[in-house]
Amino acid sequence: MYTILVGQRHHGASTLAMFAIAGLMHLALVAPTLCGQGKWVSLPPFPEPHEEVIGQGANGKMYVFAGLVSAPVWLPVGMVYEFDPATSKWTKRKPMALPAHHLALTEYRGKIYVFGGFTAGTVDGLSAWTPIDNAFEYDPVNDSWKALAPMPVKRGAAVAATIGNKMYVIGGVTTAPGATNPAIRPNTPQRVLATVQEYDPETNSWRERATMPTPRNHTAAGVVNGKIYVIGGRIGAAFIAASSDLGNVEAYDPVTDTWSAPLAKMPTARSGLDVGVYEGKVYVAGGENQDFFQHTAYHAFEGYDPATNTWTILPPMAIGRHGVAGGVVGNRFYAISGDVQSSGTGVMVSTPSADAFEFAK
Repeated sequence: MYTILVGQRHHGASTLAMFAIAGLMHLALVAPTLCGQGKWVSLPPFPEPHEEVIGQGANGKMYVFAGLVSAPVWLPVGMVYEFDPATSKWTKRKPMALPAHHLALTEYRGKIYVFGGFTAGTVDGLSAWTPIDNAFEYDPVNDSWKALAPMPVKRGAAVAATIGNKMYVIGGVTTAPGATNPAIRPNTPQRVLATVQEYDPETNSWRERATMPTPRNHTAAGVVNGKIYVIGGRIGAAFIAASSDLGNVEAYDPVTDTWSAPLAKMPTARSGLDVGVYEGKVYVAGGENQDFFQHTAYHAFEGYDPATNTWTILPPMAIGRHGVAGGVVGNRFYAISGDVQSSGTGVMVSTPSADAFEFAK
């Protein structure tokens, strides 16, 4: 197992030492049994492969929402599937009340809360994404949807988390100030948000909270010991071709309504992540990145320990992908479907692959 320690930068390290570190990284990637953390297992294929799916665990089951068709136009699928680990079977559930993609999801008392996202739109006659402020409660037991008070701001590609009896929607993207068109495209002005808004399910109401230090979208978040850890994501725009990825980690404390100083950066800067929390650690898998030289969909699987402010590189997924659904249910971290290429290549290749990393008990 290869662990990255914060604040230990040895500028005088020898070439031999650097090769030793690289070797350890390689071993961690190619020899899962050396890690002692667990192993990846294959699950029954996902019935409707799509990119931009998102997952949420509830009541001991995994739920997959959304999906996006990107050719020849961007159209939200709005599907909902349930995976039962006890039977290892997929069941199609009632579609989303409002089909959208790039949702923010969180669970509270066995129900799943869906915030924002993008619906279809056009800019100059071309397909585009329209940020929305809609909020819904999905009841998995009754397979039913209920509309909630809308968010104070329209946004997609945000992240949501629950602490106590409150929910927090963080970051995302919306239209630029003064924009007359409600939709966005890669080449249109848009605003990346640092906005944090708290939802109270008891009163069905919203209030503003302290803004995040680094505005971002397509990020990941996990809750450990009453704090929300926001990890990675992108700045500049909602679209990967018009943005830059981050490895930044920042923590929000809702009790004091304050944000931490920057924490240890994720080893592999990326956006469009799968995220889950297990035994006090936040795990992230997959994602994408682009620059002048490459378009990448990642296999990477990494874990963050808030107690030590360190990262661990774990055995990677068999198939690199972004827009992958998942999270943690029981002792499994799920990685379901997604696109095996980074966006903007002109070819969408969604995989039915469904896998889970089983943590060693």
